[in-house]
Amino acid sequence: MSPPPPDPLLLSVWAGEVVYEEGLRWQQLLAEARAVDAVDDVLLTLTHDRVYTAGRNADVSRNVLGTKEIRVVRTDRGGDVTYHGPGQLVAYPIVKLQHPLAARAHVDALEQACVLTAGSYGIRAGTDPQRPGVWVGNRKLAAVGVRIKGGVATHGLALNVCPELADFDGLIPCGIPDRGVCSLASLGVETTVEQARRRLVAHLAQTLGHRLQPARAADLGLVSTLVGA
Repeated sequence: MSPPPPDPLLLSVWAGEVVYEEGLRWQQLLAEARAVDAVDDVLLTLTHDRVYTAGRNADVSRNVLGTKEIRVVRTDRGGDVTYHGPGQLVAYPIVKLQHPLAARAHVDALEQACVLTAGSYGIRAGTDPQRPGVWVGNRKLAAVGVRIKGGVATHGLALNVCPELADFDGLIPCGIPDRGVCSLASLGVETTVEQARRRLVAHLAQTLGHRLQPARAADLGLVSTLVGA
């Protein structure tokens, strides 16, 4: 009997802080390349500047309360509204799904990786079938939202490591008014985004069923075009 095929490769890229619109452009480039098998699956991890993002079906007028300091950007992912900023770890797995029914399993894998990462710090987190994301009690620890086009998944998750939680005050996270947000730091965990990234990446490889291979953004043609970025 021949041995089973190896798990697919996942190129793991740490990009540091990337302006949100640039991150969208990078995802589009990688998704186009992945659709024609010009690149393997990619896990892009980074942080963003302070920004509120609104998914395809987001009710911005109701769920974004507003602030003069943080801009609002419409995006093509699922989900409602969320916040990105320093101290928050963002992971974008650009992955070719094997069949159309794999979409739910893909989202489950992202959520489970966050649950495992929280658990590695002694935090008991979980999911709610009625409400997206990863929760600790009634407070959201990680937001999850994806887009699938041509069989390729983009966007992903945002894990609150040590962001300024006051920045969430300008919106109703994911349109859920009766629940708040938390972070690893607010739950008593002393860690950094880089340290949390190492744990999350390992757990994503596990839940997605991939083999990790480190890569650099420049090797994949991901070069910033924004002045000052």
